[in-house]
Amino acid sequence: MEKEFNNNKPEKMEKLKTKYLGLSLRSPLIVSSSILTSTVGRLQEAEENGAGAVVLKSLFEEQINYHIKTVPSSSGFPEADDYIANYTRLHSVDEYLGLITSAKKSLSIPVIPSIHCYTSEGWTDFARNIADAGADAIEINVFIMPVDRKKSSAETEKVYFDLIGKLKKVVKIPIAMKIGFKFSNILYMIDQFYMRGIEGVVMFNRFYEPDIDINKMKIVPASIFSRENERRYVLRWIAMASAQKIKIDISASTGVHSGDDAVRYLLAGADTVQVCSVLYNKGIQYLMTMNKQIAAWMDQKGFRNIDEFRGKLNRANYDNPAVYERTQFMKYFSSIE
Repeated sequence: MEKEFNNNKPEKMEKLKTKYLGLSLRSPLIVSSSILTSTVGRLQEAEENGAGAVVLKSLFEEQINYHIKTVPSSSGFPEADDYIANYTRLHSVDEYLGLITSAKKSLSIPVIPSIHCYTSEGWTDFARNIADAGADAIEINVFIMPVDRKKSSAETEKVYFDLIGKLKKVVKIPIAMKIGFKFSNILYMIDQFYMRGIEGVVMFNRFYEPDIDINKMKIVPASIFSRENERRYVLRWIAMASAQKIKIDISASTGVHSGDDAVRYLLAGADTVQVCSVLYNKGIQYLMTMNKQIAAWMDQKGFRNIDEFRGKLNRANYDNPAVYERTQFMKYFSSIE
């Protein structure tokens, strides 16, 4: 059943309403999983500044497992070690469930918890608990780095499908898969998600990337913040995925630094746009500016609501769809003097 989230504040902009995962949002802007969505106070600030929904800071499978491994064992008994490991896991989960419950009591916009996992085991009970805590939907972050040269792409993809199969057996709320772009066939994967009952897909996740400090001769993390030029590879795949004749919602992520960037993703066919990096740089209040930029563009072009232009420039609707399939720059480079 579709849920309505009302906001009676005067700055509410009717024309920005959209739908995502069966939920009605007052704005297409979603604050994505980050430290900005880690406490009730920060979530309330996001709502006050015009967020359409919030994705809670992810709970990481590897984070829980790391804490379990670092808890010192003093008993010498395997049974005691198992008890400590289980307590550590449950404590982390209970804290997260408490955040969901508190957020639902405090907010009128949708609350979407996030799980970041790398296996298909051990997450079904947690997902059920999330739904019981009152979550409106759930976002699943999963990525398997293909580092085994003897493992086929089909074997790697099976992990995603196994996880979905287990989740759909126990979770009745909508599920969105947040994925990376490193698949041999992204459109095939999205189609398979849809065939298995997934309601939405987030394109794309930003993962840890290594860099090298040549002075210290060390491997260091690359920048965690996105840049505007990163949207170029996201736009292509959203424009092609939204043109498929399947009813799966798309949330754009990466490279969103202004209302104009959000408009670009909506024109490509996204249902919502997730925002993070720019809010770190300009503050959560920048959401209001972005909403105003979207509304001003709509006024300029004569659009009364987002549905009137969503997907207008995707692969199916653009008069020259080959531009999304082009991979070579020779045509452009040959004209440079």
